[in-house]
Amino acid sequence: MPLVEVEHLSKSYSRHSGLRAEHALVVDDVSFDIHRGETLGLVGESGSGKSTIARMVLGLIESTSGSVTFDGQRVNGAPQSRLRAMRRRVQPVFQDPFAALNPRMRVAEIIAEPLVIHGASPRKELRPRCVELLRAVGLDESVLARYPHEFSGGQRQRINIARALALPPELLVLDEPVSALDVSVGAQIVNLLRDLQREFQLTYLFISHSMPLVRYLSTNIAVLRRGRLVEFGTRDAICDAPQQDYTKALIQATPELRMA
Repeated sequence: MPLVEVEHLSKSYSRHSGLRAEHALVVDDVSFDIHRGETLGLVGESGSGKSTIARMVLGLIESTSGSVTFDGQRVNGAPQSRLRAMRRRVQPVFQDPFAALNPRMRVAEIIAEPLVIHGASPRKELRPRCVELLRAVGLDESVLARYPHEFSGGQRQRINIARALALPPELLVLDEPVSALDVSVGAQIVNLLRDLQREFQLTYLFISHSMPLVRYLSTNIAVLRRGRLVEFGTRDAICDAPQQDYTKALIQATPELRMA
């Protein structure tokens, strides 16, 4: 059974123009599965609906129709008690590493927060657990007493990833996790994500507008255009023999990356 099942998922927003209500369809009848240990790369240009799908998978917004299922349990329409339990197992890493961190909290508080909220670790074990998580992402315990503004963008994203791993989760929803970073730092973060997936046996939903990044990290690729899934397949099938002109354009739009 897939860990994540998305079936005929749609999302529309209403807005009023004078006396008329207009409906904008942002996600239109999208379906895909993600199996344990895999990475699904969801790729498309800005405004294609990628982040909206991510938020529906996380249970942060409701779908207009269709369903999201995590490990056999429905996410959309689920009661808060079920969503709370699910969030121990599903964690996000967002695009802007600074906006995702509370500027008034020290790193120790940031990483320990999910452990405290979910009662997942005794207080005496919080610091050792935070140190362990920081080391997993390439940082050391000297950063625990510092604030987010004292770090570079790449270091902040490492802190975000450490927090996401705290509970620990089974699925990470990675919404453009390197698009706010320069190329070399972004490559380091992507390599880190690849290593962490093996070490912690994680499943990823990896969202990006960059086909080379998606190709490097993903098992399967879903190509999204204007809210619709226009192509789906294995990484090699999509990148080596794309069927859609839109997919070909995405491949040609971004130069190949050199991953250290």
